[in-house]
Amino acid sequence: MSTYYQIFGGKVNAVSSDPANPVKGQVWFNTTSAAMKYQSVTTAGAWASGGNLATGRSDIAGAGTQTSALAFGGGSPGSATEEYDGTSWTAGGNLGTGRATLGGAGTQTSALAFGGVTTVRLAATEEYDGTSWTSGGSLATARSGLASAGTQTSALGSAGETATDITAVTEEYDGTSWTSGGTMALARYFLGGAGTQTSALAFGGTPPNTAATEEYDGTSWTSGGSLATARGRLAGCGTQTSALAFGGSILPGVVANTEAYNGTSWTAETSMATARSELAGCGTQTTAAAFGGSPGGLTATEEFTGAGAPTTKTVTAS
Repeated sequence: MSTYYQIFGGKVNAVSSDPANPVKGQVWFNTTSAAMKYQSVTTAGAWASGGNLATGRSDIAGAGTQTSALAFGGGSPGSATEEYDGTSWTAGGNLGTGRATLGGAGTQTSALAFGGVTTVRLAATEEYDGTSWTSGGSLATARSGLASAGTQTSALGSAGETATDITAVTEEYDGTSWTSGGTMALARYFLGGAGTQTSALAFGGTPPNTAATEEYDGTSWTSGGSLATARGRLAGCGTQTSALAFGGSILPGVVANTEAYNGTSWTAETSMATARSELAGCGTQTTAAAFGGSPGGLTATEEFTGAGAPTTKTVTAS
């Protein structure tokens, strides 16, 4: 039988703290906890509780990653912005225009907020630098409940509800102004979005609740695999070929359903602990965050770790 030394060319190291970036298969002895540990990967996805938002709200937007997230807008509507470090939320700079059901894209220190509703549908865009929001170029079509993708300087806003209609319009942002993109096949609002400006995904939405998924290549939309559970008012994150959809509404109630997309089809993942709609999300398919939502203007944050994510395990005797 081969030994650890023969396989890896070295002995098991004794360290006072776990390595910062261990590789799969690495083994070490932690002298502080007196435990033998090894680096593995998760075999199934799961949600875990995170820190609560300071201001509970629905119809909220998000940006960033699981450990560096941004939550903004939502509520009555409101202008509050909060920043997440993977443990707790702290106050950031308020939006110039408080709004609900807005679009959000980018990172915690370079985010974009666009569209939304107060007493009217908005075209206003704002850019966040990690401290404060400033005005950007306005959407050509004022709307709320639209899908979002991309970054602060290369964003996508698709579909949504105008003052008079439900639209399939897509617009692309270059950091200064919005220009027309390809029109979606299905007009809808309260849908989910993921990906980049040239490789985006849009899924779900209302009315009525739909399972339809569309993929964008920077020019035109084409049909993708349908969600297993048709619903609107959901959130999503990730890329066009590795996305996550979670939460949502199937009237008259809300759901905790989570699904993962591989570029062709959606498969069911472990459901969220708290069923909710009108929530926000950010991150990747294997490291996502979900926060806020309805009913009741929720403060709860949940963190998703997908199958294949790195994880440290302790060797136990039985």
